[in-house]
Amino acid sequence: MELISNEEKVTRALLVGVDTGEYDAEASLDELEELVKSAGAEPVTALLQKLPRAESGTYVGTGKLQEIAELCRAQEIDLVVADGELSPTQIKNMENTADVRVIDRTTLILDIFALRARSKEGKLQVELAQLKYLLPRLTGRGVEMSRLGGGIGTRGPGETKIETDRRHIRRRMETLKDELREIEKHRQMLRRRREKDGVITCAIVGYTNAGKSTLMNTLTDAGVLAQDKLFATLDPTSRALKLPSGVSVMLIDTVGLVRRLPHHLVEAFRSTLEEAAQADVIINLCDASGEEARVHLQVTRDLLQSLGCGDTPVLTVLNKCDLLDNSLLAQDFGSCIKISAKTGEGIDRLLEAIDDNLPVRMQRVSLMIPFAQAGLVNDIRQGGTLLGEEYTASGVAVEAVVDEMLYAKVKDYLQ
Repeated sequence: MELISNEEKVTRALLVGVDTGEYDAEASLDELEELVKSAGAEPVTALLQKLPRAESGTYVGTGKLQEIAELCRAQEIDLVVADGELSPTQIKNMENTADVRVIDRTTLILDIFALRARSKEGKLQVELAQLKYLLPRLTGRGVEMSRLGGGIGTRGPGETKIETDRRHIRRRMETLKDELREIEKHRQMLRRRREKDGVITCAIVGYTNAGKSTLMNTLTDAGVLAQDKLFATLDPTSRALKLPSGVSVMLIDTVGLVRRLPHHLVEAFRSTLEEAAQADVIINLCDASGEEARVHLQVTRDLLQSLGCGDTPVLTVLNKCDLLDNSLLAQDFGSCIKISAKTGEGIDRLLEAIDDNLPVRMQRVSLMIPFAQAGLVNDIRQGGTLLGEEYTASGVAVEAVVDEMLYAKVKDYLQ
């Protein structure tokens, strides 16, 4: 896999969108610019054309395509990125006219995923998603294949695999699915073990670049990659977090979401996202400094709903509040917690909110347990959190966090 940083010069990209009125095309094009930057390229300029529908043969109109070709020559553009999903015919016609490589939004996102994936599972999921996208597009790839030589849109399966026949790709896809099934079995086994051990989980979900990894680092010193790039984190990270009540929970960082994420990418990473679906508490983290904060919150809510998280407590958390002035902070986002993962502002309130929404109400207690009832200490060790114990003349002095059932057993020995 050839990384952008190893190339001699930075790829100069022209962004192209078609506004059919189906969605906010300008906002989508702005996001495409961030995606291009995350891939390591330089977005030089962007063009947006209003059309009833994308042209079947050229994506944009023929006049606009000529304008694109002239811009590519005048500004030394290396790559055209379309803010939509292109057919092989559209790619071929656009490349022939502009004489530069053309990719679409999905290819770009897949490319970033290939660049960011670190774990074995992440890499397998990326390759499977790439092959799913490639399979129906094998016909007519001759022109763009002649342009492949490393760079954006060429990571992952690579040239030799792309030129193989459909049967070989299908065999490879089945192999990837088998390997992913084995990993999923292992994940389910770990999940069952956590449930058996009474481990409480809390998942951080949200739009890409909302600050999930920074929050994870602030809360747990996890050392997760935290950069101002889209999809900086692809692989789920789990770390223990101790709450003010003394309860320890497992905090999970998940892959970020993005507007118009291709459905097969959601499917490919569904097992990772299901970590969030299985969590006891969900933190829906949003970059409050972004113009599209409400849209991003809704994207996440919709996905959580589709994963069947309707009964799970969801905490709406607005991050990067240190970047906002008081008038923006006063905007009504509904019931939410305002924080800055970078400065630590509001973190105490967030931890208290997690405590308040735990599936079983836990409380911290100080006990003096008589020696005749010393078996209760072991019950606490097994079913609660034993923070400290000291043997005295009167009995065992215990500091612990217990649930309602344990509390009923030990309440007579409260100090």
